[in-house]
Amino acid sequence: MWVYVLKRLLLMVPTLLGVLLLTFVVIQFVPGGPVEQYLAEAKAGLGPGAEGGLSYRGGQGVDPQRLEAIQALYGFDKPATERFWQMLGQFVRFDLGTSFFQNKAVSELIAEKLPVSMSLGLWTFFISYAVAVPLGIAKAVRAGSRFDLVTTLLVLVGYAIPGFVLGLALLVIFGGQLQWFPLRGLTSPDWDTLSWGAKVVDYLWHITLPVTAMVLGSFAVTTMLTKNAFLEEIRKQYVMTARAKGLGERQVLTRHVFRNALIPIVTGFPAAFIGAFFTGALLIETLFSLDGLGLLAYESVIRRDYPVVLGTLYLFTLIGLITKLVSDLCYVWVDPRVRFD
Repeated sequence: MWVYVLKRLLLMVPTLLGVLLLTFVVIQFVPGGPVEQYLAEAKAGLGPGAEGGLSYRGGQGVDPQRLEAIQALYGFDKPATERFWQMLGQFVRFDLGTSFFQNKAVSELIAEKLPVSMSLGLWTFFISYAVAVPLGIAKAVRAGSRFDLVTTLLVLVGYAIPGFVLGLALLVIFGGQLQWFPLRGLTSPDWDTLSWGAKVVDYLWHITLPVTAMVLGSFAVTTMLTKNAFLEEIRKQYVMTARAKGLGERQVLTRHVFRNALIPIVTGFPAAFIGAFFTGALLIETLFSLDGLGLLAYESVIRRDYPVVLGTLYLFTLIGLITKLVSDLCYVWVDPRVRFD
């Protein structure tokens, strides 16, 4: 197994290089970079205003010396190959660079946005698994019954409705018309003045609608996967043998079926758990005014903030590759019969 792990670790290097190289090359041909944006603002006569915004100053243009200084500021005075190798050197040291527009380290930006995405992701993950696995088992045990048909219909309807559409409906009904829940943010303006218990209630009050919008469409796959896995195991010969020996249905499920049926679910658990930390839901975050990783990634692409785009891509790709390896190793932990050779 250790030889397999070493091979997978070594294969991560060319995979990371390929992802970064492809993205870097694409970026070179995308118009509207930071230098072009600065030139466009200068030609339009926009400059820094009194309160940090943009104010009209008349079309002034940019002299060559100023243009060279701007290119040097963003690192575009160097050839693309030199910039690429410099970026790789930084990434090896886990230096993700500094944002062009926010003047902050990319790692600092991720740390600032991560709590919001974690709040959404972890609640969605735990609630989805807590509902999907028991529901899938109940559907498998009662396969073909009215309960199975009704729950399948409800699960598929929830899966078919996009999360942002459901979120918008929840926001209009429960946040606007009924005013049961707040319309934006994770906390109230007076959060710092609340007691510990009031803070917990306030946080749960704010997180209810966005998490509901994400959960209803996310547990359908896990539910059906659990049901099919249990049905496949229930129909196998060893289950029939256990029943013939006089074991009760509960004993058959817990002692024989449960472990084998959960193999495809447990092996996907690490990826889903880690993804809950780093997966930003752009539309949900935008709809509920939550400043998380999804919104950060979107704004970085729109503004051509290349250090943020490449830095987050490198970090998330590395985490994804390691998580995939852990998921594969879980096969051995759940089923010792699996051999990687």
